[in-house]
Amino acid sequence: MKVKERQAAILNYLQSNGNAMVDQLAEYFNTTGTTIRKDLTQLSDNGLVIRTYGGAILNKEVGDQPIDHKTYINTSAKKKIAEEAAKLIHEGDSLIFDAGSTVAQMIPMLAKFDNLTIMTNSLHMINELVTVDNNQTFILSGGTFRRKSASFHNSNTIAEAEFSQYAFDKLFMGADGVDLTAGVTTFNESCNGSVAMCKAAAKVILLVDSSKFGRRGPNVVCSLKTVHTIITDDQVDPKYVSTFNKLGINVIQVKI
Repeated sequence: MKVKERQAAILNYLQSNGNAMVDQLAEYFNTTGTTIRKDLTQLSDNGLVIRTYGGAILNKEVGDQPIDHKTYINTSAKKKIAEEAAKLIHEGDSLIFDAGSTVAQMIPMLAKFDNLTIMTNSLHMINELVTVDNNQTFILSGGTFRRKSASFHNSNTIAEAEFSQYAFDKLFMGADGVDLTAGVTTFNESCNGSVAMCKAAAKVILLVDSSKFGRRGPNVVCSLKTVHTIITDDQVDPKYVSTFNKLGINVIQVKI
């Protein structure tokens, strides 16, 4: 297992278990205590974990993780969610893909389509899309490159002007948190592009695993009333599903 992959898996482990000792992690990842201590030191230096005596806990105050860490967190659930999302795509669709790690899992499933138009603000997404051997049209939005998310961002005015030129069928979007009051939220302060994406799409489809519910980032992307479909896993608290159903949101749950 590569260093970044293992460190992301450690974050995932801490997210599920709350805390862990070095010996526990060493046994779980079949490596040495020295390796785990180095991992925890790097994660602590990046503000992602808090070191404790003999172990570490997740720093819950930090939500905006680098995309290369997010890619390895809850991977199994993300792939199953992405598979369900791909079923909503039809030949000839015009789509927006945001820079989320769950949305990125959809890319290998697009090989069967020959006539799609896809716009994204993600450089990582474009690099993956061009490897799919079919006839599709890709549009990369402009702006300032944000290294942490490997995506481009603009001011509110420029973002709205850019996306308002198009009318898309569907937006596939991730989130850092889903709150019943605030709606879809993110830790990314440069979320103007995501806000503009929501306005440019006929249907907003939210791809989030159950760990995102009850979390609330400081920046609101859209209200729940804007969301057409939520695809998640079967570990979601039923109170969320009930509220979404009352709002008329189509909820699809995958078994993990």
